[in-house]
Amino acid sequence: METIIQLAGTALLCMVLSAQAADFSVISPSLKPGGTLPTKHVLQGFGCTGGNTSPALSWQNAPADTQSFAITAYDPDAPTGSGWWHWVAYNIPATVQSVSEGAGAANSQQLPAGATQGKTDFGTVGYGGACPPVGDKAHRYIFTVHALKTPKINLPPDASAAMIGFMIHMNKLASTSLEVTYGR
Repeated sequence: METIIQLAGTALLCMVLSAQAADFSVISPSLKPGGTLPTKHVLQGFGCTGGNTSPALSWQNAPADTQSFAITAYDPDAPTGSGWWHWVAYNIPATVQSVSEGAGAANSQQLPAGATQGKTDFGTVGYGGACPPVGDKAHRYIFTVHALKTPKINLPPDASAAMIGFMIHMNKLASTSLEVTYGR
């Protein structure tokens, strides 16, 4: 911010430095950064015995021009050659700064009005928990909140996670992630 100060008839241009805004960040009451994914967030199926419940997430300090948010959960270590999308939710209004535990259920009433969940790599809508192959090294699970420059991403209901990811990245202002691991 620039300020002009008058001193004895002379105008001086002074630069007033504002405090830098804190960084965009995400936290979860059940996920410790760098920790192990709790069993309640592990898949129930494919040989895994977890609660298949999406974690609560809250975020702060998004860019001022954010018009909506998206959430993704991704395993870059899945033995597919392209990773594995465990959760995609988008069109979350810019006024929202958190989602509750279980908001990723297939027919969730906990997501805010207007929010949409996309198909994951399980081929279904909603959160699908971790379930890496037995004997693999622990996989990384990256929960990311994306601040977007558009109020809405228009996609067909059967859009793939990759297509949704493309649209998120094309409209992204900033992202913040929380990473945990899980192995069996």
